[in-house]
Amino acid sequence: MSLAEFLSSPWSKSHTAYQASALSIAPAPEYANAEVLLAGLYRTIGLPGVMERDVPGNGRQLDKVITKARDGGRPPPDAALDGESAQALINGVLQSPKLQNQSAKRFIQVTPLVGETAWFSGSARLAGNPWRAGALLRRMVWLGSETAERASATWEALFEALSVTDGDDVFARFLSRELAAWTGHRFSSSAEMPAGGEVLLLPPGELDGKPFPARTFAGDLKAVVAAKPLMTRRQWTSMLEALVRIAAFAHVAWLCEVQRRAWDILRRALSGETDPAPLRDQLYPSSLAFLTFGMGAQAELKDRTSAYLRARLGVNTVLWSLADAGIPFEGTLGSSSELEQLRDLVVKNAGKLGAVLDHVDDLLESEARTLLCSKGIGSNLKEFALHVLYQRIPGDTLLRGYDKGFVLHRKGAGRTGRWICAPGPLALLTLVHCSLAGVAGPRSVQRLAQHMAAYGISVNHRDIARNVLGHQLRMLGLVLDSPDAETGMLLVAPFDAADEAST
Repeated sequence: MSLAEFLSSPWSKSHTAYQASALSIAPAPEYANAEVLLAGLYRTIGLPGVMERDVPGNGRQLDKVITKARDGGRPPPDAALDGESAQALINGVLQSPKLQNQSAKRFIQVTPLVGETAWFSGSARLAGNPWRAGALLRRMVWLGSETAERASATWEALFEALSVTDGDDVFARFLSRELAAWTGHRFSSSAEMPAGGEVLLLPPGELDGKPFPARTFAGDLKAVVAAKPLMTRRQWTSMLEALVRIAAFAHVAWLCEVQRRAWDILRRALSGETDPAPLRDQLYPSSLAFLTFGMGAQAELKDRTSAYLRARLGVNTVLWSLADAGIPFEGTLGSSSELEQLRDLVVKNAGKLGAVLDHVDDLLESEARTLLCSKGIGSNLKEFALHVLYQRIPGDTLLRGYDKGFVLHRKGAGRTGRWICAPGPLALLTLVHCSLAGVAGPRSVQRLAQHMAAYGISVNHRDIARNVLGHQLRMLGLVLDSPDAETGMLLVAPFDAADEAST
């Protein structure tokens, strides 16, 4: 691909150095909710060979098998239920509520309680080639781990927790066997490890002293896995959903910010400007603020997505221009040192790159709709962030309390209400548990505020005692009012045994 080809179709293919970077957003996110993320994780870790595009067809296939058994046919030999009971299980007991715009569509959508459900439910889209949500979570585990060995250990432990064993409740064990009988597919007996090139690691010490959501997520996974024996399967999978939706959003938002900063560095280099600060400090933020508790979120998410898209155009224009000038960049932009090499190459050859900023300005004008998140990649990224964070609004109003792990809550009645950052009870319970995991002794709500900040959710810990967050924490029994605490509130660990096991 040449510079001219890139300028004519800037979103079709990125430069190899950009695409292969550990800091690139891969796989490219599209629509997803918490259950899509968890189902995608099941497929990635324990259902090898099941393609995302095949999931809706598998659901239709299962529906035909159950309907045939209900209408007089014979159920599978190993099934304990007849056709009518199996249909009630899939379309009643396990059914996940459809959104308001899906009420007229016929497809199987169930709660991802066990791995076998992911064979026929939980794809991001019902047609085409949906994105691999599980691959994003797997990439986060590796990026957030210091070594490949630690990443593999975390992945193995997560697989063991996702598998249904004798330690799971009776219903989970029954459901796993029954769905396997009806579908002919069982969750794997061993974790599916990534092939070469599917996951990447950052250089040792690359993000020391810097907030990094993937690193926080890798640690929090251990705390959530440790809590599994203390609750039912449904309670535990809901807790895992709450964690992955917060972490997946924060990771993508962090990558958007890093890429915006990378383009700022290169743009200054093209303009002949210099910054004496270490490039690592210029590239990685020292604090995260993607959402603010009690404040609206949509405008901020749109602006962040638009900034990432402008950075993507700018960085790729630089890379293709260098290749077109016969001085290609050799690297992958997977660290601050590699970006520094690219910056130095740009400074050294500034005379040959005089048209780069003009090319970028032309692209910003011609791709205005994408940059405004009205179509294409921009629309997909905005949709991902919003639907992962939104409280799901089911088509059936009787199920409006189904989603308790949300981060964004609609303020006011009706569809015109504003979405604000106000994590639900399950999200708060998960955050409190993870913030106290491995900690000895009492901690104030400042500890919770710090943990939320690690995912880019800003809240002033001094305000918690008086705001809605403090009220929710009291209602959930997650805090004690104490005059000895700095803020007057001490956190209460919801799972003491799990906290001890994760230390």
